[in-house]
Amino acid sequence: MNKPKDINQKIDATFDVLNTIDAVNVSPFFKDKTMQRLFSEKEETVATGFSWFTPQLQLATLVCVLLINVFGIYQMTKTEYNENISEFATMYELNEGENQSLFN
Repeated sequence: MNKPKDINQKIDATFDVLNTIDAVNVSPFFKDKTMQRLFSEKEETVATGFSWFTPQLQLATLVCVLLINVFGIYQMTKTEYNENISEFATMYELNEGENQSLFN
């Protein structure tokens, strides 16, 4: 029958602890600040369709397009290009002077 004495002692020790609890001092505006944080309206961010197209990617794309254009202009100014086009035109009879009109 030692158990009931132990239980009664534990209960008494628990109640003694409750007597040592002091009142907590809280700021008078604690509730207001907490309610504002909980229920404040937050700005909604609108995601655009091109959010992945960052300025770094835009710059890289611009550089690639410029390089392709410079390469294309360089290839067009070579004399081989003009000779190849002339050869292609004569091979397929696309020259303006040689073509006969069907209505003549």
